[in-house]
Parts: sequence; C-alpha cells; structure tokens
Amino acid sequence: MLDLQAEWIGMESPGKVEIDNSVNEKDTVQAGSLLANIIHTPGHTEGSICLYFPAQSKLIAGDTLFAGSIGRTDLPGGSFEKIMRSLHDKVLALPDETAVVPGHGPLTTIGAERERNPFLKNR
Repeated sequence: MLDLQAEWIGMESPGKVEIDNSVNEKDTVQAGSLLANIIHTPGHTEGSICLYFPAQSKLIAGDTLFAGSIGRTDLPGGSFEKIMRSLHDKVLALPDETAVVPGHGPLTTIGAERERNPFLKNR
C-alpha cells in the first residue's frame, strides 16, 4: 500500500517498512512524562488511531477529526460508516473541553465540533 501511496504523490517508495511495536485500543503509550491512551478510530483508514492525553485534556486526532470536518473515507481502506461510528462512539464520548489537535488545520475542541461540525450535528 505504501508503494501506491508514494506513487500518488510522486515520491519514491519507502521500501519495506517494519513495525517495531503495535498498539491496540486502550493501550497506553508514554513519551517522557506524557501518557496517552490509544483510541482505535477506523474510518479514514482501517488502522487509524487517536491519542488521548487525559491529564492534559488533549486529543491528537490525526485525520479522524478536523475543525468543521472529518477525515477522507474515499481512499482504499476508508469507510464513511466506520469513521462515523468511531466519532460518535469514541471521540464524542470525550469531555467537551478536550482540545483537538487535528492532522491538518486549526485546533478545535470536542464541544465546538459537537455544536458546529456538520458531520456531527444532530446525529
């Protein structure tokens, strides 16, 4: 899959990539004194995850959630139904004051997205 993705954007293939450690739903990862919970959020890709830092009330959302939008689901491995389930069952379960750091664009909060994001309102 990486070969195909590299071709799409005009780059050389990265070659064989080996995973050192896998993470699973509800695992905890640590970087220095920071602890994050793994939230498996399939939809943008099957293996999409978000990192939730409860002590800091922050979510690194990657390409799952953006300010006013959600991640693409039209690429291989994407699923609109899965991303919506991930968002509603897992991401929107976080407190409204949780700061969201998306993979692209401005920062937001869970509460702001719950109120204004057209993909998440009234569902």
